[in-house]
Amino acid sequence: MALRPLGLLVLLVAAFAISWASVERSAVRVSSQAARFGRERKPGTLSVRNSNFSTMARNAARSGSCEAAQPPEALATPNPLLDTPGLSSAVTVSFIIGVDGRVHSPLILEGLGPAEDRIVLDTVRSWRFRPATCNGVPTEAEGKIAFSNR
Repeated sequence: MALRPLGLLVLLVAAFAISWASVERSAVRVSSQAARFGRERKPGTLSVRNSNFSTMARNAARSGSCEAAQPPEALATPNPLLDTPGLSSAVTVSFIIGVDGRVHSPLILEGLGPAEDRIVLDTVRSWRFRPATCNGVPTEAEGKIAFSNR
């Protein structure tokens, strides 16, 4: 009989601990979102892009010659939010644009550090393109882009 009140007490303490932990985690999430939104609103922190695209060599060899080539067209390419105020820095990324318009195999060629490189890779992976075409057929293209903040 003495175990029943003890079990009830343990259950109440566990419920309190779980609810407290969920409140603490959501507070941290809200503060990180607020910080991100604050960075988005800062004027003059947008990155400058320099991009180059080229048709993949293996696709050109397969189809013979490409008489009517079209480069990929950007549909959704948001800027990465980097936390490097005051630094004149550059990040260079190489990636493949698949026939589905998604970015595949992004690779940092020149980076700032693990945290900033992760932000850039996550952003580039979310990009969407209208794929490059060779004679009207969608084909893969290689992209290289450099981000810099001035």
